[in-house]
Amino acid sequence: MSNSKKRIFVVEDHPMVRERLAELVNKEDDMEVCGEADNVTTALELIQQLNPDIIIIDITLRGSSGLDLIRTLRKSPIETPILTLSMHDETAYAHRALRAGANGFIMKNQASKEIVSAVRYVLSGEIYLSKEMTSAVLRKFVPGKIQDAPIRTVDKLSNRELAVLEMLGRGNSSRIIAETLGVGIATVDTYRARIKEKLNLQNTFELQSFAIQWLREREIG
Repeated sequence: MSNSKKRIFVVEDHPMVRERLAELVNKEDDMEVCGEADNVTTALELIQQLNPDIIIIDITLRGSSGLDLIRTLRKSPIETPILTLSMHDETAYAHRALRAGANGFIMKNQASKEIVSAVRYVLSGEIYLSKEMTSAVLRKFVPGKIQDAPIRTVDKLSNRELAVLEMLGRGNSSRIIAETLGVGIATVDTYRARIKEKLNLQNTFELQSFAIQWLREREIG
């Protein structure tokens, strides 16, 4: 590996996505993937050893959360910039990622060149968000408008509960959610119960209806 290249470390639990990211990065003359991990424990060990220039972290890791990894890194002496990658809705997760300590957020469905641009943007010391999300953030500072609106109901949910709500909205069963998150079905049922309690939903039908409507509003908006 050439020392002149920016070194990227990827934390992603889907092998195909890791391969795609490595291919994108390694095509660039001034970048290279220096290491990969599919879980928090391995990531922490390798990041300390390899000292990369930037870390790309998926929010949803099997059995854990990328946001937890970001928080752990930010509590350590490691100051490496972090770009969060996710399949989840930007309007629901970007602010959580930034609060955790990330330097940017990009969705997996973005074009390859946009992902590379996001990496470069964060490497330059800037905060990366999509144009739409940047506009939404800026609108919060317009007098008499969005900043006066009440906090969204879903802000009561934890990061894992929000992930479960989104997957419910996409029609995933408890079994699929459990497999995706790397937890037991009983744990997913516990998340579902907590979501219903926090959102004051009376039963499974109301939970499912809310999840579908919430997801539809996010995607339309």
